[in-house]
Amino acid sequence: MPGTAARYLYLARHGEASPDESELTENGRRQAVLLGERLRRSPITAIHHGPLPRARQTAQLIRDQLGDVSLQPSEPAGDYIPYLPQRDELPAESADAMLGRLAQFPAEERENGPQWARAALARFTGPVEGDEPLHELIVTHAFLVAWLVRDALDAPKWRWMGLNCANAALTVIRYAPDRPSSVMFFNDMSHLPEDLRWTGFPPELQI
Repeated sequence: MPGTAARYLYLARHGEASPDESELTENGRRQAVLLGERLRRSPITAIHHGPLPRARQTAQLIRDQLGDVSLQPSEPAGDYIPYLPQRDELPAESADAMLGRLAQFPAEERENGPQWARAALARFTGPVEGDEPLHELIVTHAFLVAWLVRDALDAPKWRWMGLNCANAALTVIRYAPDRPSSVMFFNDMSHLPEDLRWTGFPPELQI
């Protein structure tokens, strides 16, 4: 019988996008190239990306730095609300603000998001069959990065809210057999020069 091996899941938010989100900015393209250069020595065998242009373009620029790595579009890697909490799940002092923010997103993202979030967990998490570790990259959006980190830490489902991720920042989660999942690092921007860090973050959270 085949055994199981560790999965290393690399997660990156897309590079900085134009105001209408139809393409990457020049800064966003630079961020993507620099992230690809950082990952050159990683044994990544596949890049999954969401269907929106900013994720697709970021994934292509990263792949250009990695060489012969498969590029795979993926609906579960897209941009959506992964979980809609009930008021009684949330801290009383911030429930109104959090629910008000979620209400501003399009109905489609709120209604269809949870099913895609479940699909992402089924597709991308946990150890893998066989004897060889698997290294894969998902180029996605801030909400899915937060959702997968929350799951890896066994935090409550609503806790994806409040986990922020910068453009082209790198997160890695390890899923090893018979061990709890491990967030090896989160929101790492060490491959970016100072002028390209923290884009996509509210100003008050840039440190």
